Amino acid sequence: MRVLYLGDVMGRAGRQAIAEQLPRLRADWRLDFVVVNGENATSGAGLSGAHAKLLLEAGADCVTLGDHAFDQKDMLQFIESEPRILRPMNFAKDAPGRGHRVFSDARGRKILVAQVLGQVFMKRPFDDPFSAVDAVLRAHPRGGVVQAALIDMHCEATSEKMGMGHFCDGRASVVVGSHTHVPTADAQIMPKGTAYLTDAGMCGDYLSVIGMDPAEPMRRFVTGMPKGRFSPALGEATLSGLYVETDDRTGAAVDIRMVRRGGRLEQAGP
Repeated sequence: MRVLYLGDVMGRAGRQAIAEQLPRLRADWRLDFVVVNGENATSGAGLSGAHAKLLLEAGADCVTLGDHAFDQKDMLQFIESEPRILRPMNFAKDAPGRGHRVFSDARGRKILVAQVLGQVFMKRPFDDPFSAVDAVLRAHPRGGVVQAALIDMHCEATSEKMGMGHFCDGRASVVVGSHTHVPTADAQIMPKGTAYLTDAGMCGDYLSVIGMDPAEPMRRFVTGMPKGRFSPALGEATLSGLYVETDDRTGAAVDIRMVRRGGRLEQAGP
């Protein structure tokens, strides 16, 4: 199975890059399944129903959220009617929607997608991500119930993401980090066949401060005082993410490549 994961979509620039590039990538790379993290797609904070539709229409099979899952209030209702959108499994016990789901690709092959929030350095305490992932992977063994399994680990600490990679090795097909908006360079297939990347980066303008126009963040860094609101940078966006091929029989990853398309970080893809 050819799987593409794209990191946090950041504002208008990120949405435009997805709309313009993803349909072509699906065809050129013969993608079977696409997961897009959309939690910053609306003004850099959350995802609206309208923008969720845009990402899905552009070619996303599944859209994951994150700690800003419900910053856009209409998502509280929209997620209940759109099963292709996933919020973190451990966001809150009474949160609407679901944190994991089994999807089918065009050939009927099953892929589990799950998202979980980390605990280290996060602004609020979330339930243990490791026990949440363990329960889901036990119920959906790769190469058995599902042909592939992807875990979106949404958190601050690189060490916690790495811990999740080792925890899932041999059980998930892909463990990919999101949230920090800065792509890492450690894409690898772990010893038991799990594709791993600490952070996929963002789909946004990299001439920025993690996707925001630099003016206000720089003012706060230099003076310690806010003057206005953060606003997403509007320059040309780079699509950042991870391409993985998996073995249908075992669910193990057999190929992994970092993706940087367009903007300032352009590089060759699959």
